[in-house]
Amino acid sequence: MHHPDPDRSGGDAARHAAGMTVRRSVLGSAHVDRAEANTTPFTEPFQDLITRYAWAEIWTRPGLDRQTRRCMVLTALTALGHWEELAMHVRAALRDGTPPEVLQEVFLQAAIYCGVPAANRAFALTQGILSEFGLATTSDPDTGEG
Repeated sequence: MHHPDPDRSGGDAARHAAGMTVRRSVLGSAHVDRAEANTTPFTEPFQDLITRYAWAEIWTRPGLDRQTRRCMVLTALTALGHWEELAMHVRAALRDGTPPEVLQEVFLQAAIYCGVPAANRAFALTQGILSEFGLATTSDPDTGEG
């Protein structure tokens, strides 16, 4: 799916607005509203930076579709052990209609390229989130093992 490019010539305000549109689409308005409500004068420059660059400049590029970008993010977060961010993006993926089977494939691929312990943690974390969404299987969410 191709998403419109932000107005790259329109300056920071246009990129920020375009980024907020994509950020809300990917993460959900509830998450973005919480992040915005928790923004302080100290964190505001960082929030603006990620909104303009991550969400407007990168997530809107035409070279990859949103699903591919999402899978890359999930893999990178697994590789780096950023579990809170991984949980946030898994929830966002499920809310956006990504089937659990796609998440399963991402983490199987991650097991080979990122390591089995990282993938094991990603599977366990995601199994717990699948339970939250009513998509649980008989696996133990604490270990990822059936």
